[in-house]
Amino acid sequence: MTLTKEYKNHIIETIKICLRDKFQNYKPETDNMPFHYRLLGKDRMALFSFLQSLNTTFGTSIYEPVAKELAKTIFKEVYTQYKLGNIITQDAQNEIQKIMNYLSVGGEVNKVKETEKIRKVAKSGKENKLKSVKVDLFLVSKRDEVFMFDLKTVKPNKGDFISYKRNMLEWLAVYFYQNQKAKVNTLISIPYNPYEPKPYTRWTMKGMLDLKEEVKVAEEFWDFLGGKGAYQDLLDCFEKAGIELRPEIDKYFSNFQR
Repeated sequence: MTLTKEYKNHIIETIKICLRDKFQNYKPETDNMPFHYRLLGKDRMALFSFLQSLNTTFGTSIYEPVAKELAKTIFKEVYTQYKLGNIITQDAQNEIQKIMNYLSVGGEVNKVKETEKIRKVAKSGKENKLKSVKVDLFLVSKRDEVFMFDLKTVKPNKGDFISYKRNMLEWLAVYFYQNQKAKVNTLISIPYNPYEPKPYTRWTMKGMLDLKEEVKVAEEFWDFLGGKGAYQDLLDCFEKAGIELRPEIDKYFSNFQR
């Protein structure tokens, strides 16, 4: 399945709106850099600063809204920054810690077994309150299967993956507390593969994440949201949005020449 022309135009407009919003809310660095300005020009330095800021917030300002619109083609419910709840039981927290301890000493990763272990204790033990738990992208399929995604940067380090794993297990515990029989999947997504054409081989994932059940990278992620071919269609949408916005971008950064 590839995106229709109408839906491609919708995605292009979504990208343009997101970038325009970023322009409107962007405040350039005010540090004086006289050597850089004279060598490269204020407009180029402003563009460099903008790109750094954009990279920092690309997940929330671009990927999330685009993923949301793309997923609407397949899923019956689609939310970003979804408030999952804030109750987790002590027994569930203890089980999560057992899983983390087991993995930290080289235990075999098995998300299916981990999920069922948490399901069994999700409503037993003392109820503890967490600060409100949010999910980057929350989807419900037409068969009522739930998918929760944590949208991440392309090169996380080992410490990050440990944190991601705990977060995803906590999501399961919080959701099962409310819906113990639900079919639930928790995953992280990497929006593109910086090593392409080689496979994404971030060694730090090994031993902590179930690569088959908990990770979707680049084409695998976007095609999951919008159907086979969605990734290539999306790249075309970004390219077309960039071409259409180029005069606005050039005009915006020309203001920094003065």
